Amino acid sequence: MLYTILCYHDEDVVWSWSKEEDMAVMARLTAVQDRLIKAGKMGPSLRLLPTTAATTLRKTEDPPLVIDGPFAETKEQLLGFYVLDCADDDAALEAARELKRANPGAVYEIRPIITFVPGAALLATGGAGPR
Repeated sequence: MLYTILCYHDEDVVWSWSKEEDMAVMARLTAVQDRLIKAGKMGPSLRLLPTTAATTLRKTEDPPLVIDGPFAETKEQLLGFYVLDCADDDAALEAARELKRANPGAVYEIRPIITFVPGAALLATGGAGPR
């Protein structure tokens, strides 16, 4: 079964990390990702730009309202997600535990995926990077 593991964190904290701190966290996460890849469980994984780069479309009127920024009021912000192929909920939870050990300040939400449409492969071309 496919699961998504959503990664939440206080983006003010994350985006205040020095380049060295950020690289250390990403190296720990990469070690977990590498284990998941070798186990044949790792699917797409994304790291998102901060919510200041977000745009939200709300269907509150016609035409829909377009808002700058995040779509929800939350303590932590969605920073990215993983798609994993796990045997069951326990296996997905164990993968999230590994990610949590690599990035202790983050909050990880595990949700089964009911529909997955991979679409066409996309290549990053000239987009803004994480720094």
